[in-house]
Amino acid sequence: MPYTPFHEKFPEIAKKETRLIIAIGDPELPEGNYALIESYCDEVGCDCRRVFFNIFSERRNEIVAVIAYGWEKSKFYADWFCDNDPRIIENLKGPALNLASSQSELAPILLDRIKYVLKDMHYIERIKRHYRMFKDLIEKENRKATSIKSGKRVEIGRNDPCPCGSGNKYKKCCMNKKA
Repeated sequence: MPYTPFHEKFPEIAKKETRLIIAIGDPELPEGNYALIESYCDEVGCDCRRVFFNIFSERRNEIVAVIAYGWEKSKFYADWFCDNDPRIIENLKGPALNLASSQSELAPILLDRIKYVLKDMHYIERIKRHYRMFKDLIEKENRKATSIKSGKRVEIGRNDPCPCGSGNKYKKCCMNKKA
């Protein structure tokens, strides 16, 4: 599954809404700012409902941990993955260190700290909103690319994102506007 940083598609929103862990006086985590850089799956048609946090240490100027987090219930991931192995589901749901990414010695500490951040329901709602914005854009880009390649007109459903790029559903935006 390919993942793309949210800021590559929505730089202004990411600039305003990227969350930080600020370490001051933590006996295990060196002082400094740790940015939670959100990345989402850019696979067309995938609805994994997960985010990967690439945790960037400003002091070290590098990614020091990659943590996966899924906000749905375990049953969703069991159905989505077609497997109910508790170890697999736990990693899909997270938070969990991404086993496919290199991790620094700080990764286990940051995994523990992010569990506190993820108790903030307003932040979880922000992640869900970012996910939906990102996935809607990926689907829109795919429809546009398919239309250009095939030379065929793409049908826009009333509940699809509006092609004008407003972020609203087509039925609430341009559907009833006169040409």
